[in-house]
Amino acid sequence: MPEFPNIIHFAIPFFVFSIIFELYITKRRQIKSYETKDALTSIFMGIGNVVLGFLSKALVLLALLYVYNNFRIVTIPIVWWSFVLLFFADDLSYYWFHRISHSCRLFWASHVVHHSSQHYNLSTALRQTWSGGFYSFVFWLWLPLLGFHPGMILLQMSISLLYQFWIHTETIHKLPKWFEYVMNTPSHHRVHHGSNPIYLDRNHAGILIIWDKLFGSFQPELKEEKVIYGLVKNIHTYNPLKVAFIEWFYMIKDAFLNKTTIYNRFKYFLKPPGWRHDGTGKISEDLRNDWLDNQ
Repeated sequence: MPEFPNIIHFAIPFFVFSIIFELYITKRRQIKSYETKDALTSIFMGIGNVVLGFLSKALVLLALLYVYNNFRIVTIPIVWWSFVLLFFADDLSYYWFHRISHSCRLFWASHVVHHSSQHYNLSTALRQTWSGGFYSFVFWLWLPLLGFHPGMILLQMSISLLYQFWIHTETIHKLPKWFEYVMNTPSHHRVHHGSNPIYLDRNHAGILIIWDKLFGSFQPELKEEKVIYGLVKNIHTYNPLKVAFIEWFYMIKDAFLNKTTIYNRFKYFLKPPGWRHDGTGKISEDLRNDWLDNQ
């Protein structure tokens, strides 16, 4: 088992310094992107994610190793070109994990944590799930099946997460056109965090924005449509336990306390957020179409 460093742990001082520096910049520019209680909640969610990560990452490693040791098609050597291949394969995995996390309520129940802040700054990047790490890894199981070593996969997943930290800011408007065309940027990711109907469920990229352009989920940030951060229905709480689990509570409540068929109960876990068995709910696509019809 090759040993790779846990770069997220090494990056923690960088996270702290960057947040302090961004706070200084936003105050100088009079950008109101920080609110004390909200930022502290995000930081606490990040700490909880790291602590629980000791358990979830052990589960992920065991799952990856099981597939790698028993079912891999070939053995891909740990050399420079395999890391290049893995970069694209991991980023594609992240794209589909992220996209499905917005269209399947079971995955949204954990991912919603990251979207629960009504502010957008570097501390928001730390607002991470406490539950998703225990099951979202299923989107990466095809990688050890192909022959990528689990140690490599975990390292690349950490690199992707580290890249996504710096794009959570309002202090950077636009980067050079070639960079915006290929890479995920603050502008692209601001769209992703928007609750505006036109921005819902768009720009699911991890590192490369090309996947959104390829699969039809790309939306540029519009000058005439300022991003409103948060959820369609905000949770209005700074309680970390509520932030972490409130959507799980609502999902289970909808599935088991509504008078409906077993089939519809099952759908509450698989359908997009906003879906209702009686047709009274609206999912993101409905909200976006309504908005477009009124333009």
